[in-house]
Amino acid sequence: MALATRTDRRPSMARTVWDSTVGKKAVMAVSGLIMLSYLVVHMIGNLKIFFGPGEFNHYAHWLRTMGEPFMHHGWTLWLIRVALIVAVIAHGVSAYQLSRRDIRARPRKYAHGRPRSSYATRTMRWGGIILGLYVVWHLLDLTTGTVHSGGFESGKPYQNVVDTFSTWYGNVVYIVAMLALGLHVRHGFWSAAQSLGVGSRTRDRALRATADILALLLTAGFVAVPVAVMTGVVN
Repeated sequence: MALATRTDRRPSMARTVWDSTVGKKAVMAVSGLIMLSYLVVHMIGNLKIFFGPGEFNHYAHWLRTMGEPFMHHGWTLWLIRVALIVAVIAHGVSAYQLSRRDIRARPRKYAHGRPRSSYATRTMRWGGIILGLYVVWHLLDLTTGTVHSGGFESGKPYQNVVDTFSTWYGNVVYIVAMLALGLHVRHGFWSAAQSLGVGSRTRDRALRATADILALLLTAGFVAVPVAVMTGVVN
């Protein structure tokens, strides 16, 4: 008589957490907060363009020398990029899988056509797609220069930014993406607080106000650069 072999191994704790809806929402929340932190720092860095080409180009150079001499030239920046890529992938995958679960749980449309969520909530998915496409375009424009409108010059970020926002389509793409970002942050920040258990009846008003302020500041801060180029404040 053959001995029965045990093949039903228990899944790891990490797998169990990832497979759960709560776990995926937590991954979305943490990865979203990582990206939000980067966006705040990135926006502040972008605003240095108002202090002239010397200040802005020096800032761009500093990004590649962070951590020297302990870190090799550019290594710290690449570590930040890798962390962001991991956060983006984790955010996107968990969002997609949660969306599929939501569709399977509610296969039929509501009997009434009346929307049951805010405008920001209903556009979160499309906003994420818009932002994902924009990141690709942004890298091809100002990092590699592949789709850059003018004569892209490595090491001269100030002039490259001015060239991009001197075209109507560069402004349209950027501003549309930043408006989508504002809506995404407005809903995402509050949603992340709920997923991480920070929200409560007493804190909800403060959290919503914080989400509104963050969304407004980020949108205004990012849009200020193309508007300044269009109006000649930055040239």
